[in-house]
Amino acid sequence: MMSTTLRFGPELRRLRVEAGLTLTEFSVALNYDKGHISKVERGERSASPELARRCDAFLGADGELQRLVTRPETDSDSGTAESPAGPNRWLVGRRAVLSAGTGALIDLGLKLGSQALSSADDPLLPSFRMQFDQLRKLGQSTAPKVLLPLLETQTRMIAGLAADARSVSRAPALLLASRFAEFTGWMAQEAGDSDAALGWTGEAAELARAGGDPYLGSYALVRRALVTMYGGDAAGTVALARRAQSSELPPRIRGLAAQREAQGHALVGNEVDCLRSLDRARELLASDEARNGADPVIGTSHVSDPAAMSTGWCLHDLGRPKVAAEVLDREYRRLPPHALRTRARYGFRRSLAHAASGEVEHACAIAGDLLGVMPAVPSATVNSDVRRLARELSRFRSSRAVRDLQPALARVLAPAHG
Repeated sequence: MMSTTLRFGPELRRLRVEAGLTLTEFSVALNYDKGHISKVERGERSASPELARRCDAFLGADGELQRLVTRPETDSDSGTAESPAGPNRWLVGRRAVLSAGTGALIDLGLKLGSQALSSADDPLLPSFRMQFDQLRKLGQSTAPKVLLPLLETQTRMIAGLAADARSVSRAPALLLASRFAEFTGWMAQEAGDSDAALGWTGEAAELARAGGDPYLGSYALVRRALVTMYGGDAAGTVALARRAQSSELPPRIRGLAAQREAQGHALVGNEVDCLRSLDRARELLASDEARNGADPVIGTSHVSDPAAMSTGWCLHDLGRPKVAAEVLDREYRRLPPHALRTRARYGFRRSLAHAASGEVEHACAIAGDLLGVMPAVPSATVNSDVRRLARELSRFRSSRAVRDLQPALARVLAPAHG
């Protein structure tokens, strides 16, 4: 059987010729060097995933070219998707959960909700609730490794508080502990520790179940799908996201899951299923129930229209960088100024889309502003797009803007010492 490199080149040439395009016209349309495209078609050079995406989108190949350079998407769960919650060292609240009496707590359900947190039955809970909001906001401007010890301690403390609390206060304490654990998992992922991220996310789901919330476990699937997405596992991302979209779940969780499924489809160029998932996410997240749901809000609290922002994200992965840049530019302007981590995440995706569109100087200007912020809010997930940007810009080494940006790019991507 021919290797994918040898198969890709002839298939690309066949589709280009069928489209009536000369090599010059095709290379100009893609913003790629004509000689490089020629070598790819002859099998002398491998096609990068970025080039495959762009060729696929421009020629309307519906993911066929991408599938020649990436693993095919399947409906089965990957090994990552089915991995356990993580090592025992991350299980911080299990004894507290068991001693709190899970069966009785389920009956209390979510009726206690956030109102119970302000109850005089336990005056500590409102303080912890305010602290959660403050830490979440601080996470936008602070290195995750700085926050993690405090988040771990607070999660343990609130889980322990639940074990000793009177019955009426146990459920809200456990629900709050679950939100601390979920945020701890996110910060662990930002720090580059995927195992810890999965462990804390699993713990969050367990604490939530004990507190009467049967739904956070499904959101944990969305969080796990984020880990697989950044790991490049499209099949695992889609499989996990689909499991979090059953009809009995709240619209907010189903909408975020549909959004994540779309991102998984985009990784392998499945445009039809990607756009269908985005439509579903948009409808669910715009519903009144999703907008007026649980407090604190599940998922991002700084992106006003997550479905729109994800559309821009997906369009780039689908090989449509110019449209992606337009969407991301519009949505980026709506981000709050203090949300540095969120601005970095979508700002670098913006820069990447502009670079892929051939707007190299504009891409460098966007990235230059963001690179100065990265030491304050280092992020393993954002760095994945910074690396992609560096590879994209490496095609334009003759550009002065690119040369000027290289030292700052290298500093952000250099491994930490000490």
